[in-house]
Amino acid sequence: MGVHSVTSLVVSFLLFFSASSESNDGTLRVGLKKLKLDPNNRLATRFGSKQEKAFRSSLKEFRSNDKNAGDADIVALKNYLDAQYYGEIAIGTPPQKFTVIFDTGSSNLWVPSGKCYFSLSCFFHSKYKSSRSSTYKESGKRAAIHYGSGSIAGFFSYDAVTVGDLVVKTQEFIEATSEPGLTFLVAKFDGLLGLGFQEISVGNATPVWYNMLKQGLIKKPVFSFWLNRDTKSEEGGELVFGGVDPKHFKGEHTYVPVTRRGYWQFDMGEVLIAGKSTGYCENGCSAIADSGTSLLAGPTAVIAMINKAIGASGVVSQQCKTVVDQYGQSILDLLLAKAQPKHICSQIGLCTFDGTHGVSMGIESVVDKESTKSSSGLRDAGCAPCEMAVVWIQSQLMQNMTQKRIVNYINDICERMPSPNGESAVDCSQLCKMPTVSFTIGGKVFDLAPEEYVLKIGEGPVAQCISGFTALDLPPPRGPLWILGDVFMGRYHTVFHFGNEQVGFAEAA
Repeated sequence: MGVHSVTSLVVSFLLFFSASSESNDGTLRVGLKKLKLDPNNRLATRFGSKQEKAFRSSLKEFRSNDKNAGDADIVALKNYLDAQYYGEIAIGTPPQKFTVIFDTGSSNLWVPSGKCYFSLSCFFHSKYKSSRSSTYKESGKRAAIHYGSGSIAGFFSYDAVTVGDLVVKTQEFIEATSEPGLTFLVAKFDGLLGLGFQEISVGNATPVWYNMLKQGLIKKPVFSFWLNRDTKSEEGGELVFGGVDPKHFKGEHTYVPVTRRGYWQFDMGEVLIAGKSTGYCENGCSAIADSGTSLLAGPTAVIAMINKAIGASGVVSQQCKTVVDQYGQSILDLLLAKAQPKHICSQIGLCTFDGTHGVSMGIESVVDKESTKSSSGLRDAGCAPCEMAVVWIQSQLMQNMTQKRIVNYINDICERMPSPNGESAVDCSQLCKMPTVSFTIGGKVFDLAPEEYVLKIGEGPVAQCISGFTALDLPPPRGPLWILGDVFMGRYHTVFHFGNEQVGFAEAA
C-alpha cells in the first residue's frame, strides 16, 4: 500500500502469530497460524467501500495541503480488512501484547492507546497503557494516518518493543486515540507494524526494522515472507528477519532493484492473460510488493480485461459505452494508421495531452466518476474510458482480431467494469476454464493459476468465489502502478533485501 490494502474484499482465512524463535544463524523466525474468517464480516467490508469512495474524492485536497502526501497516496488507499497475515508483538516493560499486521506497504508502528476513550473500536482491542511500563518515554508529537476506509489519530510515544525473542529499545510508535468507522471495529488485529522505508513514515518515525539493524539485533539487512497457501495445513507460513529459509522456496530468486524508496517499489514488465500480452505495460509499469493486502491491484483498463477473461461480474459503465459507440471506430482507424497510442484521445478531443500522457481523472476510477456532473460533459469524463479503449483495441489488434470482433470485445468490457466496492464474483465451478494471468518481473514471467488468484469463501455448495484482482488508477509519474499482495506473495516466496535495496521472487515451496 501498501497502496495500497486498497478496496474491501473478504478472504478465506486470517492468520495469527503462533510461534517465534531466534536461530543460531542470526535470524528471527516468526511462525504464522491460520484462522478461518467469519463470512459475516462481508457486511462490514461493503460498508467500508463507501467510506473509501468518499475518501478518494477528497484525496486531491489532502495532497494539496501536505507537500509530502504524494508519497502517502498508496497507504491512504489501503483497506486492512482484506489483510491476511498477522502476528503478535509486545510493547513496554513488562510486555503488553498486541496482534499486528506485518505490512511492507507502510512504515509506522501503531496500537490503540489506553487514552482512547471515545472510539468504539478501542473497546474491542488491546490497549497500550504507558503508566504500566517502566521503559515508557513521552514524545508529545501528534499523529494521524488516513486509510481508504478509515483513519487513526493519536500521538507518538517511545517504549521497548518485543518481536519474538528480540527487544527493540526506545522504539517510537503511535498511540491511537481515535479509530472511527467500522474498519477497525471488526478488524481481527489491534494495530500495524510497518516494514516499508522511512521515507513514508508518518512523523518521520524510525521504523522498527531500522532499529533492529541499528541495535545489532539482526545480522543481515534482509527479511523474507513465506505464506503457506495450503488451506489444509496447520502451518500458516513464516516471516524470517535477517535472512531466508532455503526450505521455503524452489530454484533461484529473481531480484529487481527498488526504484523508489518508500514502498518496496520496482519496475515491472508486461501483464499477460493466457500467455497473450495486454499491451498496457509494454513501456513499463511500477509495482510494489505489499504484505498488507491479500489483493492484486492494477489499472482499471487491465483489470477490466482480466474480469472479462475470467467471467467475473462487474458493473456497466455508460460513459465507457458512450465513448466506444461514438469514438470506437475512430480509435480503431487511428491505430490501424499507426498513430501514436498516447496521442489518440487528445487527437479526437477527449483528453488534453500534457507531453507524456492524456490528462484524465487522476486517482478516481471511471466508475467513481459516473455520478459526477461536469460542465464539459463527455469531453471531461470521456478521457479515462478513451484511454482504456485504446489499450483494449491495441491488445486485440496484436492478436489479429477482426474489426467486428474488436468492437464486440470492447463493448462487452464496458459491461464488466470493476465494481466500485471492489468485489467481483466468479463462478467457482468454472475455475478449470479460467486463464493463467502472468506478470513479467526482471525479464522472467511469473504465472498465477485460477486457484491462486480466486479467493474462495466457505466450502461445498455454499462456497463463494471472488476475483483477487481489484482496480487502482494512479496517473504518471507515480503510476501506472500494480500492488502485488498476498495473492502473488503466496505463490512466490518474497525477499526484501534492505541492504541491496532489492526485492526478490522465487517459487514458493
